[in-house]
Amino acid sequence: MEREVTEPGGKVRLYVEGDLGDGAELTLSDAQAHYLLHVMRAHVGDRVRLFDGRNGEWLAEIAGISKRSCVLRCLKQTEAQGEVPDLWLAFAPIKKTPADYLTQKATELGVRVLQPVTTRRTIVTRVNIERMRANAIEAAEQSGRLSVPEVREAVAFDKLLANWPDDRRILFCDEAGDAQPIAAALKETPAEKWAVFTGPEGGYDPAERAALRRLPLVTPVTLGPRILRADTAALAALAVWQSLAGDGR
Repeated sequence: MEREVTEPGGKVRLYVEGDLGDGAELTLSDAQAHYLLHVMRAHVGDRVRLFDGRNGEWLAEIAGISKRSCVLRCLKQTEAQGEVPDLWLAFAPIKKTPADYLTQKATELGVRVLQPVTTRRTIVTRVNIERMRANAIEAAEQSGRLSVPEVREAVAFDKLLANWPDDRRILFCDEAGDAQPIAAALKETPAEKWAVFTGPEGGYDPAERAALRRLPLVTPVTLGPRILRADTAALAALAVWQSLAGDGR
């Protein structure tokens, strides 16, 4: 009798690069094979769940095992492909541990694009995109999400604004100005495409704040009376947006 591999958090669920489909066979990466075979102690015939970000979620079985590889065969689709709301997060890079946490939680909260932005007061100058993507994949696997957010290369603040799409509104978390509460702002300004902008630990430079506020697509908002850390501010804004304008309604 076939059994599904289980772990404390639920059934094993993996993101794969290859296309999923009825009868499709995929060879896991070395890291995934090691995890499945040596950490989870899986065997031929055990079943796991797979998603590729394009073809929904599939139940698959382990069809073959060698010393360092594992082949999975798709059996049936368990969930059709869906998409998260069209929400981006543009954030100033922060220190490694908070950055890992931010990437994971933003993925769980349904962000479609993660865009690091270097500002005048940004302290962290190097952004490990591969680390961010690995954290995003792990969070998508654990949260039941059917896609992995796009992780973009870091870009300078001025360059990002100069090339900003004219159909995407910006929710600017501006704690230093006369912004309105975020909930009130979202009720007054409905839109399908949004991006949340959060600054570095030291906040935006006055010239950057002014540049953002001049854009007609920008809605400055406050997140409340307390001063929030950069990662906390980003997640608070994402949670409110999803509750009022996203798939948390």
